[in-house]
Amino acid sequence: MSARLLDVNALIALGWEGHERHREMATWFRRNGRAGWATCALTQAGFIRVLSQPSLATGATVAELALALERNLAHPGHRLVALDFDFTDVLACCTGGVVGHRQVTDAYLLTTAIREGMKLLTLDRGLSTLLATDAERSLHVEYLG
Repeated sequence: MSARLLDVNALIALGWEGHERHREMATWFRRNGRAGWATCALTQAGFIRVLSQPSLATGATVAELALALERNLAHPGHRLVALDFDFTDVLACCTGGVVGHRQVTDAYLLTTAIREGMKLLTLDRGLSTLLATDAERSLHVEYLG
C-alpha cells in the first residue's frame, strides 16, 4: 500500500480521542501507518485550528496541541509534503471542477496527494465531486469506513 495524505478530519480523528471516529482511524493507522502517511502545512494548521476552538472543550492550548502534533509527526512512517504549486495546478487536477468555496481546501489537498503519488485519506464522501470519474476516485481517494 502506498502512503496516504491525511486530510484535516482524518488527522483530527487520529489525534483526538474525543472524535467520533477516533477508534476507526486508530485501527486504520495500526494497520497502515508503517506503510507511510503524510501531512502538509494545511492539515497541520487545520488540526491546531479546529482542536483549539473553545466550543470543542478539549481544554488544550495551541501550544499543547502543537506538542501533541509534533509527537505524532515523529512516527517513522510520517512524511511532510510541500504545497509548492498554485491554483492553476489545482484546477487541472480536479477534473470534476471546483465550484464552491468549501471545496478549495479539499481541492488543494487532493492535488497535493495526486502530485505526490499518494491517495488522500478522508472521512468526507463529498470530496468525490472534485474528480470526474469513479476510476479517478478509486485511484486518488480513500474513504475511511
